[in-house]
Amino acid sequence: MRTPSSPGSPSSAATRLRPGDPVPVRTLAPVVGPPLVVPDPERAVHAQFRRFAGCPVCHLHLRSVARRHEEIERAGIREVVLFHSPVEELRAHAAHLPFAVVADPGKELYRAFGVEAHRRALLDPRGWPGIVKGVCGATAELLRGRGRLPAASQPGGRIGLPADFLIAPDGRVAAAKYGEHIDDQWSVDELLAHAAAS
Repeated sequence: MRTPSSPGSPSSAATRLRPGDPVPVRTLAPVVGPPLVVPDPERAVHAQFRRFAGCPVCHLHLRSVARRHEEIERAGIREVVLFHSPVEELRAHAAHLPFAVVADPGKELYRAFGVEAHRRALLDPRGWPGIVKGVCGATAELLRGRGRLPAASQPGGRIGLPADFLIAPDGRVAAAKYGEHIDDQWSVDELLAHAAAS
C-alpha cells in the first residue's frame, strides 16, 4: 500500500506514480475558468506541480510553456499547473496564464502524486542557474511595473520539488518525472516527445 511521506521529508519510492499507474478521476477548480476533470477522456493531460505563487523559478518555466501553449494544444495535450498556495494569492500571480492553474494549499494532490519537499530543492547546485535567471527575470518584471513579489510567509514551504505527469485519456500515467532540484522539470520539447511516444 502506498503511503504519503511526512511534510519536509523525501518521499519513498513506493509513493511515486509510475507509467501505467491509474489516476483517479477528480474535478479540479482552476483559479480562473470553469472546473475541469482529470483525467480528460478526450486528450492527454500534462499535470505539473510547482512550488508557491510568485516562485521566480516556477514562473520563468511557465513563461516558456505559455509561449508554446498553442503548439502543446495542437499536440492534443491539456496543460494543468498546480501550486500549493491559496486561491487568492495564486490568482494574483497566475490569472494571465493561458492554461489552467489550480490551488492546492492543503497539498492533497501533492501527496496523492507523491510530490515531495526537500531542502535539496534549493541546495543542489544544478538548480542555481535557474534561481539566478528566475530572480533576474522577476526583478525586471517588478521594475517594469508588472509582476508581484511572493508573500513573505509560505505556509506550504519554499523547498518543494517540481514534478511532471503525462496522463493519458484512459486515466493511466503515460510518463512521469520527479525533479531532483528546483529547476528540474520537463522542457516543452521533452513534453512533446513523451506525448508522441505514448
